Amino acid sequence: MPRAGLTPERLVAAAADLADEVGVEGVTLSALARRFGVKDASLYTHVRGLRDLRIRMALLAGGEMIDRIAEAVEGRAPGRDTLAAFAAAYRAYALEHPGRYAATQLRIDPELVTDSPAMRRTADVTYGMLRAYGLEEPDLTDAVRLLRSTFHGYCALESTGAFGAPRAVQVSWDRAIDALHVLLRNWPSEKRTPDDRPRPIR
Repeated sequence: MPRAGLTPERLVAAAADLADEVGVEGVTLSALARRFGVKDASLYTHVRGLRDLRIRMALLAGGEMIDRIAEAVEGRAPGRDTLAAFAAAYRAYALEHPGRYAATQLRIDPELVTDSPAMRRTADVTYGMLRAYGLEEPDLTDAVRLLRSTFHGYCALESTGAFGAPRAVQVSWDRAIDALHVLLRNWPSEKRTPDDRPRPIR
């Protein structure tokens, strides 16, 4: 690949492709330099180092992922329909692009998150979906963490073939979405006492 065409955008896109092939930990400046047929030092004109490269890759992947999710939920009825579409798009991206998806789990400085259009859009789409259930802060943050933990954990286990029971993985996924929908509709009050009883499921 000709050196003259080297840009930060091309480097980051190539790094994301490499991550899908060998895993995010396999993305190094040396491996990327070999892919472009240049010396490692040439890359420092375009990125500050490996950490900078991986953060850029995380932001790229985050943007791709939320674009897919936003397209999936557009025009959907609030509630389970939107939740299921959101979850399906999340899962599809995670399984189709394992390296890119792993990059989205990297911790990013809060300032970069605030400055990133992709990260702001992710918050808008996710919180918008949850507000349709009538949730407000601090329950919104708790619900986001619950969904992220559930989706991430399921995808991580599925990607390694860890679900060994004969029941179809897709059926269990659909039931998990049903359960999340019921929980979100019946979100527990933050203030609880020892005398509280489980709320009825509607």
